[in-house]
Amino acid sequence: MNKPTTQSGKDVDPERLFQDPYAVYGRLREEGPVHQVTGTDGLPAWLVTRYEDVRQAFADPRLSLDKRHAAPGGYRGMALPPALDANLLNMDPPDHTRIRRMVSKAFTPRHVERLRVPVRRAADQLLDALADEERADLISAYAAPLPITVICDLLGVPLSRRPDFRAWTDALVAPDPARPERARDAVGQLLSFFTRLIADKRATPADDLLSALIAVRDQEDRLSEDELMSLAFLILVAGYENTVHLIGNAVAALLAAPDQLAALRADPGLLDGAVEELARYDGPVPLAIRRFPTEDIAIGGVTVPAGETVLLSLAAAHRDPRRFPDADRLDLGRDAAGHLALGHGIHYCLGAPLARMETGIALTALFDRFPDLSLAVSAQDLRRRPSMRSRGLIALPVRTKHV
Repeated sequence: MNKPTTQSGKDVDPERLFQDPYAVYGRLREEGPVHQVTGTDGLPAWLVTRYEDVRQAFADPRLSLDKRHAAPGGYRGMALPPALDANLLNMDPPDHTRIRRMVSKAFTPRHVERLRVPVRRAADQLLDALADEERADLISAYAAPLPITVICDLLGVPLSRRPDFRAWTDALVAPDPARPERARDAVGQLLSFFTRLIADKRATPADDLLSALIAVRDQEDRLSEDELMSLAFLILVAGYENTVHLIGNAVAALLAAPDQLAALRADPGLLDGAVEELARYDGPVPLAIRRFPTEDIAIGGVTVPAGETVLLSLAAAHRDPRRFPDADRLDLGRDAAGHLALGHGIHYCLGAPLARMETGIALTALFDRFPDLSLAVSAQDLRRRPSMRSRGLIALPVRTKHV
């Protein structure tokens, strides 16, 4: 794997970037607001590091998500078949507006609130299985299966189809450079999975989101077949991938900061603000999805040519002391409103209300059930997934009882 480099030509150690992006991106942020870098794919990009510049870039319509605006011979990105690639992460208005409007009602705060009881039930059932265990991996036993259960229930994915989903997603989002065929195989498996799932839902509709989207496609003709499958793919992958890491990172951060965990236990009213601060402090996405200027554009006083790849560093922006004083410290009393972990502008995360609710319930249920929960290894020994696209733990070993 190529090492990412800065415009100074200095290599950035990928392992250090995976383990502690805040130090790496923080150094770049203080050196300047925008850097020309070479990514792990060997291709050039422009990295935006300061909060105000990142926030403004999120909302700038001249920064397109549509890969057709990439300069010839530039960005290649993840190779997905058309049936999975026609999704909201590759679209601008008006197509983005049209498709987002169709599914947005399923993720309004009012609709998501109806899911609170089933989500808490699912969390309690997972914790029941750990009741007699003295040690556990909270990623595989709790943080991963909870979002899978919730998003699969919402879409109407049968239980029999769920076991392989995490492995396929992990292979896709955190590919092994030594075994590139695993990512290609995962794409093929996911394509087959969604093809069969949509065919089954067409034959036997149910009271779920995917059946409703199929009706929009078949009865109202407001979606193409590729858009339908790509939307189902994005909802399922994003609904799992981001939430599992939001939960896992939040638990790890709290266990490493016992004073903050004690404050949360003493005052449950801190929970909503705590979820925002935890998302800021160690969110699941260190880099926002790449963007392409439709014209030459100035960012932070630097001119970025049309068509070149722009990367918005949330890891740098969220630790920017210009916006968040003492930003490297977890502070559940902080007003973290305005963090960008769930996006901003028209590309604000569709599932944000659900992710917030799941994370709040996951934390409350976990620490209620196991008041003596502690890390089974030092915080420094926790290993992160080797991914530039997401920030998550490979495992989260804990002791469930006081020893």
